[in-house]
Amino acid sequence: MSAQGVPAEEPLVGLIARRKPWYRRLPRGWPLLTVYLAVLTLFIVCGIFADWIAPHDPTDQNLISRLQGPIWQEESKPEHILGTDGLGRDTFSRLIKGSQTSLLVIATVIPGSLVLGTAVGLLAGWRRGPFDSFAMRLVEVQLAFPALLFALLIAAMLGPSLRNVVVILIVFLWAPYARLVRAEVLSLREREFVVAARTLGASDFRVMLQHLLPNVVNSVVILATLNVSTVIIAEASLSFLGAGAGPETISWGKMVAEGRDLLKIRFWLTGFPGITIMIVALVGNLLGDWLRDFLDPQLRNIQ
Repeated sequence: MSAQGVPAEEPLVGLIARRKPWYRRLPRGWPLLTVYLAVLTLFIVCGIFADWIAPHDPTDQNLISRLQGPIWQEESKPEHILGTDGLGRDTFSRLIKGSQTSLLVIATVIPGSLVLGTAVGLLAGWRRGPFDSFAMRLVEVQLAFPALLFALLIAAMLGPSLRNVVVILIVFLWAPYARLVRAEVLSLREREFVVAARTLGASDFRVMLQHLLPNVVNSVVILATLNVSTVIIAEASLSFLGAGAGPETISWGKMVAEGRDLLKIRFWLTGFPGITIMIVALVGNLLGDWLRDFLDPQLRNIQ
């Protein structure tokens, strides 16, 4: 205290000493975040470098070595860590190659549906009028249909192909982005910074691109992260039902379908790809939840 009873200024050294320790400055929930990122990094690395990582050719058949068990079983062979399928193909190599298919679908479907849905939502929320009414009625009709059954019908009509799967999933996943972005734009269009930009003569395109789009990015990114599990499960489901990837493409869903008849005696043929689908889908959902909490200012400041 000073002579007049006013607190003296705290020295700079004291301010530095009172700073939070480094572990308190890390993002909330960082231990789990590390696990999520490690799993996703492994998934991405396997998907990109599948041809180099796989110990065997995933399409190489060897009927003499068919239906071998995983390495912990007595009749197994050390060169086949997770055993072989009904045609003698290495299960571990096919799992790695299947990650490439899933990664390709994710890398095309999510950006495609995100861009399409965000563009429609921005235009509908900003311009309003007939376009808004038409776009939102289309979104409501699309969301009213059971997406997987309708996608299965279209895929069955077009034939099994990875390209058809990508197009179908983009068509069905743009609607949630459009509805979310439109709702955000409707709440932003009357804000002071938007009114000021319009008063200064900014064009509609500039307002949407420079003022509205940056304010909806967080919500769109969270939804895209949550859609990782949706895309993986949808592609695996279509492949499981025979309407997804073509016969020349290795997919986790096809691996589950190929081993279902041997489930009682060779459960790992469906168990390993099923567990892999579950882990990647679960991590995608958990990462989306973490991002939602981190990007929300009210939840981010809770320590």
